Formats: sequence, structure tokens, C-alpha cells
Amino acid sequence: MTTVLIADDQSLQRFGFRMLLESQDDLTVVGEAADGAEAIRLTAELRPDVVLMDVRMPGLDGIEATRRIVASGGRTRVLILTTFDLDEYAYSGLRAGASGFLVKDAQPEELLSGIRAVASGDAVVAPSLTRRLLDAYVHHLPAAATPNAASGTADPRLSALTERETEILRVMGQGWTNTEIAKRLHLAESTVKTHVGRILAKTGSRDRVQAVILAYETKLVGQEKRAPETRVP
Repeated sequence: MTTVLIADDQSLQRFGFRMLLESQDDLTVVGEAADGAEAIRLTAELRPDVVLMDVRMPGLDGIEATRRIVASGGRTRVLILTTFDLDEYAYSGLRAGASGFLVKDAQPEELLSGIRAVASGDAVVAPSLTRRLLDAYVHHLPAAATPNAASGTADPRLSALTERETEILRVMGQGWTNTEIAKRLHLAESTVKTHVGRILAKTGSRDRVQAVILAYETKLVGQEKRAPETRVP
């Protein structure tokens, strides 16, 4: 049974989410929070598998609540939900450690699938958003977060990667799935999964979303490159 905490300042929205989730045999709602501070308190108390986190809430918002929940080191994962598919806070939420991002008008099946994916340790981003979300907000990255291109200095977070792992991280940042990577680089999919696991471990990335963000922060992926819009598995 996957346990879920719903954090949203609108009671009707929370009610709708609860009705949907509790119609599933494998999901149960263990609590509801109306703001970020309450979400943090209830997460510590109830230890849910997943927090459905709204971004805009009174007092402490969903971004800071996500950051604090992730920083606590618990097993709870955060799936951010917001009204707008290019919400200015979405990128910040993913950088804060959220394992996924979906818009509130997603189909019920998408939401349920997203919760299950995040609970199992995967990361999920609304299929149409992976590339354009990062493209839209990568210019907000501080200069200190990027390598010194002029001096040729590599970012230390990439120093432990092999040439193949660096190549795979680059195409992960372009939105390629494991299946696409395996096909285009002529590798077995199991080999790609092994490489991805090593990349996450070596870079200290919590999940695939965080690795994609790292590829952008280090300029391993250039904005001029285009790739299929896809879900981050």
C-alpha cells in the first residue's frame, strides 16, 4: 500500500484528490495539509511514501516545504502539482529535490501513474514539459553553477564519470529515454540502466530528474540541441 499526504490550500482540491486516490486498492491518503509548514510537520509525523505538493500556498510555499522535506533525509518523495504547465516555480521545485512535476489538469491515469512511479523510486515529469521547462528556466542558473568554459575547467561533479557515462548523461539531458539511448548508441537497455545507476551514484543525484538538471547546470547540454519531448522514466 502506497501512503500519500496531500498538501494543497484549497479544500475542494484536496477532497477531489482524496476521492481519486482512495478509489485505488494500492493507494491510501494518510493526511492533508493546507500549507507548507503543515506539510512538513505531517510528513515527519506520518512518514508518507509520497507528498502531493501544491506550489502556491499561504505562509511557507511548496518549494521551501519540498526543500525541507528532502533535506530531512527521510524516505518520503515529493510530486509537485501546479496549475500552469510552465509555472515559474516548477524548475525551482525540481532543484529543491522533488521527484516529479505534473499539472493539475493531468488525466487521472497520469496522476495515479505518477504517484506510483515516484513511490517506486522513479522520477516523472509531465511528458510535454521535460525539455521546454528546463529550456525556459536554465537561463536563471547562477554563473557559479557552471564550469569555466574559457579555462576548460570541468565541473567537479562530472569528474568521476567515464567518457561513456558523460555521453549518456548528456543525452539524458536532451530528454532521451533508456530505450532511445540503447537504440541510438547501440547498447543493450540493461547496460544503459547500469550506466544511469552509476551516473546517479557518482554525481550524488537523487534521481533521474536531478541528473537532467545537473546536465543543464554544468552546460553539458546546450540550449541549441533539440530532442524528443518525453517522460523522464
